[in-house]
Amino acid sequence: MTETPNWHTSTYTKSDNCVEVADSDPVEVKVRDSKRPAGAILAFPQFAWGEFVDFVKL
Repeated sequence: MTETPNWHTSTYTKSDNCVEVADSDPVEVKVRDSKRPAGAILAFPQFAWGEFVDFVKL
């Protein structure tokens, strides 16, 4: 059984031009365009997403 992704945007989002992230899966993080929720979804391993987030915080 596949769990439904828990999509959310950043608290810094001030418009609908953003990405949505679903990080409730213990294996991967999913990312999609908030304006095209039925469009493509990118999936990243949890560790890679964590490294990316750490990098952009610098």
